[in-house]
Amino acid sequence: MPPPEAVPATTAAEQTVEVLAAAGVRRCYTVPGESFLELTDALERHPDMTLVSTRHENGAGFMAGAEARLTGRPAVAAATRGPGAANLAVGVHAAAQDSLPMVVFLGQVETAHLGREAFQEVDLTAFYSPITKWATTVTRADRLAEVTAQAVRVATTGRPGPVAIAVPGDLFGQRVTPLMVPPPPPAAPLPSIDARERDRIASWLASARRPVIIAGGGARDARDALVRTAERFGAGVYTSWRRQDVFPNDHPLYLGHLGLGCPAATLRALEEADAVLVAGSRLGDVTTQGYRLPAIGADGTSRVAQIDIDPAQVGSSMPVRFGVVADVARALAALADVEVEVTERAWSERHHDWERSTLPSPVPDSGAPGLLHPWQVVAAMRRVLPDDAIVTNDAGNFAAFLHRGWIYRHPRTQLASTSGAMGYAVPAAVAAKLVEPRRHVVAVAGDGGVLMTGQELETAARLGLALTVVVFQNGLYGTIAMHQARDLGRMAAVDISGPLDLASYARGLGARGVTATTVAELEKALVSAAEAEGPTLVDVRTDPDAISPSATLTGLLARHRG
Repeated sequence: MPPPEAVPATTAAEQTVEVLAAAGVRRCYTVPGESFLELTDALERHPDMTLVSTRHENGAGFMAGAEARLTGRPAVAAATRGPGAANLAVGVHAAAQDSLPMVVFLGQVETAHLGREAFQEVDLTAFYSPITKWATTVTRADRLAEVTAQAVRVATTGRPGPVAIAVPGDLFGQRVTPLMVPPPPPAAPLPSIDARERDRIASWLASARRPVIIAGGGARDARDALVRTAERFGAGVYTSWRRQDVFPNDHPLYLGHLGLGCPAATLRALEEADAVLVAGSRLGDVTTQGYRLPAIGADGTSRVAQIDIDPAQVGSSMPVRFGVVADVARALAALADVEVEVTERAWSERHHDWERSTLPSPVPDSGAPGLLHPWQVVAAMRRVLPDDAIVTNDAGNFAAFLHRGWIYRHPRTQLASTSGAMGYAVPAAVAAKLVEPRRHVVAVAGDGGVLMTGQELETAARLGLALTVVVFQNGLYGTIAMHQARDLGRMAAVDISGPLDLASYARGLGARGVTATTVAELEKALVSAAEAEGPTLVDVRTDPDAISPSATLTGLLARHRG
């Protein structure tokens, strides 16, 4: 009688975690759920992995995306079926719009119950397909490691992005044949620019009178090559929406940030440009100022050459004269080395246009007692905080002051979602401090955003993360209030009761909390936060009338009354 076969010692979850660790993944952010018990157990026990328990799946998604933004490697976000997957979707969509690699595990109902509208059942593949590069449901435990390796490849090649794997809850604990050695996913070769295209673009840039470069997220690993290319061709450089750290802002060729409410003087160089090299930007509606710039030339031809690793992005939002599918860093390095004669060009006037927009002189005081003007807050941050601090910023009208006023001199110092999702800043700061424990990390948020995900201060406190959260508390959903006042002449559903005692809120979550109603109090709070051993929230009371750098709320409302 043959001996009974030995039961494999490895579970599908353990094998999956081995594949992740071999691929360089180091953290999983999650709210634990009953549909993936063995996965969280395997992550907790693996020596190379860290399991981070968050207070909301939305926070877990933002954290995983922020880590990917800083490291270039995917992190894992995991959520349970139904409600958990729905909560996580906001962070996954943000990662998709930011082109960030992420591996998402979604616990699903047990295999025998699939398709019966079981407890919390949702068709997760259909749900996640529109917001990921690839979404799939695994139905066999012995295929889970293989699919995980494929997910890492898909997430990190071409235009990076999130990948979702739905797994029935009974598969993670099943025993499977161990892998000999879990191999890391092979790195796909990065395409470079063709020599002929390189020379055509180099000649075009060299002969242009006013060439400019728009650098986006695809250039985040190309900083040196970007600087060399700009200097080689005497081209002015813009950064695309919320990608201000891809080029040193204090460089004399820097022309500004193509964001919301961009000042007319800052746009002047782009309007005058006769050659625009787009490096790693998908030219979304904010960067192009409503798909208006770069404009078609007077002769009806495009002024744009676009380099992107994703062929689907080249020419997708506007016509291009030259379209190149290549790794941006390799393409720019090749362009910078071309021997071609270039006429000297002066950008000092346009650079000074941008400089003048970054901070008013003198900085205006708030017209209301006990309240600070947003410009005063940004000015205090510039005086006190180190210029290599990692700054995470939330959605909201306060961010317009930060986008203009903060100077990004160093790479990988800006974490800001282009999706405009509220609640991003605090979770992103948690991930940033985990990845860069020696760096100064500052989250900047409005009261609306911090009330959505501020509970992640508990995560920061539990993990002993010394980060700073600066809250512009103006008692409004400011962006919507501005639109309502401008377009309708009245407001609805935008009030946030207050002033709220957000310092006490922070203390209740285990963090430090400080309230600042004067510049001196703010500067003192920022200094003490930098010296603290755990997280600090600085509740800054700001004037709701200062709704944007170019408008007041009372002024917008008065237009309709007049």
